[in-house]
Amino acid sequence: MGLPNVVSREEWLAARKELLVREKELTRQRDRLNADRRRLPMVKIEKDYVLEGPAGPARLLDLFEGRRQLIVRHFMFDPSWDDGCSSCSAGAAEISDGLLDHLHTRDTSFAAVSRAPLAKIADYQDRKGWTFPWYSSYGSDFNYDFHVTLDRSVAPVEYNYRSEAELEAAGTAGEGPGDGSMEAPGQSCFLRDGDIVFHTYSNYARGAEMTGGSYYYLDLTALGRQEEWEEPKERAADSRGAVPDFSS
Repeated sequence: MGLPNVVSREEWLAARKELLVREKELTRQRDRLNADRRRLPMVKIEKDYVLEGPAGPARLLDLFEGRRQLIVRHFMFDPSWDDGCSSCSAGAAEISDGLLDHLHTRDTSFAAVSRAPLAKIADYQDRKGWTFPWYSSYGSDFNYDFHVTLDRSVAPVEYNYRSEAELEAAGTAGEGPGDGSMEAPGQSCFLRDGDIVFHTYSNYARGAEMTGGSYYYLDLTALGRQEEWEEPKERAADSRGAVPDFSS
């Protein structure tokens, strides 16, 4: 296990100030990137998606709960599974009532959507003790249209804005469904103007990390995420795979 070098306070302060310059530039870059994200055009939702929620059938407009914006967490939960994805569950466990209240204060709603039937979702949510809104897209095109259920028998495979051929060319064919169907993680954002809904943004794979959570706290520490891919190597005594389920 390799630990950070031990130096004097003065040497540490000099190194810290040097890093601070880069951190400030990253903050400014993030501000510019966020501004460019807000400048993206948007697409009108033409399809009348009908999902299933605790109160019965719900259209996408209903998920806004009267607010201007909606963030959808595409929670991986195949209809054949009894439990939701462990990595998605780790992220969901960090969605607090306080976070939801803060989003609501800024006229933004949050909801999870999964392809599993509502009965399975409700059972799993009850076992976990979660309170955030969670809807079933079972029987609808929602997951396929937003490329979080990949099944070439239903729709051309696309994930993280790459076609199946592009995934193979990039050496990430493992992100595809193989010979069957697979669920994939992501987040999508929507804006409404009256009763008209627009799709403004989606991210997938590691793009979901930008919303923070435990990973961003761990990134501040000397041992980091303690995963095999990180530099410097051998910093953690027991490195883990890059599977964000926090089971270990």
